[in-house]
Amino acid sequence: MDNDSTLADVHPPEIRRRARAGRRAVLVVLALVVLAGATTLLGVRTGTASTTDGTWSLQVRYPQIARSGLDVVWQVRVTHPGGFREPIQIAVNASYFDIFETQGFHPEPSKTTRDGKLLYLEFDPPPGDEFVVDYDAYIQGSSQLGRRGEVHLMDRNRPRLTVTYRTWLAP
Repeated sequence: MDNDSTLADVHPPEIRRRARAGRRAVLVVLALVVLAGATTLLGVRTGTASTTDGTWSLQVRYPQIARSGLDVVWQVRVTHPGGFREPIQIAVNASYFDIFETQGFHPEPSKTTRDGKLLYLEFDPPPGDEFVVDYDAYIQGSSQLGRRGEVHLMDRNRPRLTVTYRTWLAP
């Protein structure tokens, strides 16, 4: 063909087919992301993790899926038939809280300490068989990946019960 032809820069059919297939694949991925967002699949989702030893039980409600800037639930519930005679000590891996901005714990701990790995929260014994602490927080704007969480119900400076979980942050 002559270089002056209007067909000189037309791609062969196999290249056009690959380009069309690529465009369709991108549109399908985009449609799936839009559909996931429209069905709140990428929205805030709360998970629950719990364990028991038959006498004591530990339950953690946590943000399973979250986004930066949104309020989330983080709550620890300790149950013990017969009530609590001693202060309740909970230990949380301190790095987990790096993804949050907070207004604090409710109720406030009577004592807090921290070593290189764990944040120790001690609470006065409540009346009744159940203790609940809430963490009033939202995800920091700069948080991107999420974190693995670990909560220990402590007994004489040793973990009696441990619950692990993971918070994933959507873009």
